[in-house]
Order: sequence, then structure tokens, then C-alpha cells
Amino acid sequence: MSITCTEENRCLTVHIQGELDHHRARELMAQLDREINCALPRKLELDLSGLTFTDSSGIALLLRTYRNVQEIGGTMCVRNTPQQARKVFWAAGLQHIIPFEGV
Repeated sequence: MSITCTEENRCLTVHIQGELDHHRARELMAQLDREINCALPRKLELDLSGLTFTDSSGIALLLRTYRNVQEIGGTMCVRNTPQQARKVFWAAGLQHIIPFEGV
């Protein structure tokens, strides 16, 4: 599991690669919290094109990140969600809470 962050004009883009499960979720949440607190983005784009697997930990990660971005007055969208992850997120109804693009 790795993330790569780029920032331009207060838009923070985070690319997630690898498997997201309960073993890696806590570390990734902490890393995302640090990135958000440093950048204070107006918009966060979470690019999941490199995500190879997720379980319910991915749901928690998206909800927590979405809440954190809203708390600083920003917006968030999730892009390029792979089919396996999309099934997990749709089963939880996240598409009704968080904007998804490129699905």
C-alpha cells in the first residue's frame, strides 16, 4: 500500500496503490490526515486507479477523509474506482454521500 500526493492551486490529488485492508487502513488514515492538515485543500481528489483490493476498511477510510475535508471547508471526490472496490462502496451506499467520478 502506498500513496502519492500532488498539490496544485489548493487541489490535493491522492493516488492510492495496493491493497487496503484493516492492517493498512490505520496507517493510511494517519497519512491522509497529515496530508490534509498540511495542504488544507479546497478540493481533495482521491484517485483509486491503483487500488487492487479493499474491504470495509475502505469504507471507513473514505468516510473519515470526507468528514475531515468537509471540516476544513473543502470538497472531495473519488476517481477511477476499480470494480471490486466499487462493489464494496456501493453496497454501503457511499455513492449517495461522496461524489464518485470515472466509474
